[in-house]
Amino acid sequence: MKLRRLLLLLIILVIAFLLLMPTRVEPVAWKPQAAPSLESGTYAENQKLKGAVRVGPNDIEGPEALLLEGDFLITGLHDGRLLRTSLDGKERQVLADTGGRPLGLARHPNGLLVIADGVKGLLSLDAQGRLIPLTNAANGLAFGFTDDVAIDESGHYAYFSDATSRWGYGHDGEAIIEHGGDGRLLRYDFQTGKTSVLLDKLEFANGVTLGPDDAYVLVNETGAYRISRYWLTGPKAGTHDLFIDNLPGLPDNLAFNGSNRVWVALYAPRNALLDGTAGHPFVRKMIARALTVLPKPVEKRGFVLGLDLDGKVIANLQGAGSGNYSPITTVREYGQWLYLGSLKATHMARLPLEAALK
Repeated sequence: MKLRRLLLLLIILVIAFLLLMPTRVEPVAWKPQAAPSLESGTYAENQKLKGAVRVGPNDIEGPEALLLEGDFLITGLHDGRLLRTSLDGKERQVLADTGGRPLGLARHPNGLLVIADGVKGLLSLDAQGRLIPLTNAANGLAFGFTDDVAIDESGHYAYFSDATSRWGYGHDGEAIIEHGGDGRLLRYDFQTGKTSVLLDKLEFANGVTLGPDDAYVLVNETGAYRISRYWLTGPKAGTHDLFIDNLPGLPDNLAFNGSNRVWVALYAPRNALLDGTAGHPFVRKMIARALTVLPKPVEKRGFVLGLDLDGKVIANLQGAGSGNYSPITTVREYGQWLYLGSLKATHMARLPLEAALK
């Protein structure tokens, strides 16, 4: 009898927790398309990422952003450091410590290293190792989660994302569940120092890359499983459309290879529970409460897609076996290799480009 009362009390406490615990998350109802199959078709499961091998050090945490310069990789780490390392990991140099979380990197034509820092905003690092704040707000609204950055060939503009103005770095789960559409695509003018908003109401604006001849800029909307395109030149300048929609996972960072391909890293496959409760804010709010004490329901699967310039899938790379490299949050094509970075792994990796495109 005592055990039964204890179990009943426990059930009541759990229900009360799920219904009443204070939370800032205010989910918005939406209706996602049915998730594409991972069993057959374009996104069929495979083990093409099994051939990925470690590159650089094996004792670094969260090498998210990647820049290859000569025989050295530059990356940003979980503890705020910017690390320059040889491909074998034997030579390494800490370039700076932002005191935040460097998530995106781009080299300006004048030599500045431009950093999208999830905590500090848009920064630059000069040749003397000095960190210079560039911008941390637009239209009177402070950045909440500066995520990725790309610079045009002329060095006039930096295009970057504020994933969510409402939630700070580390609260991506809350932002995705809420689906509040408070992400922005932004542009920083190096000549005037002004920051302008190109697109707002984005669902967790994430990776950013420029297309051929800087004709458009692409931005991932992680929370909506799509990539949006904002036109910069030509008859469509100032308008936007969808580059690809209804992706099979949560898109993270983007990279254009400078010629004919766009690579997108998928943090993880879509979650049936989150999709199934998308139209039920009350239930999603309970899920948000539950996730304060339970691990996030994220499948540990490496996932990368290659797209042509029409947004068609030309490469589907996956790896779901034991010891797979995941979550993959950055992918860059350099020469005959695809380099992979991760928000949570303790090393970087690479895969022969020939194997990726086979």
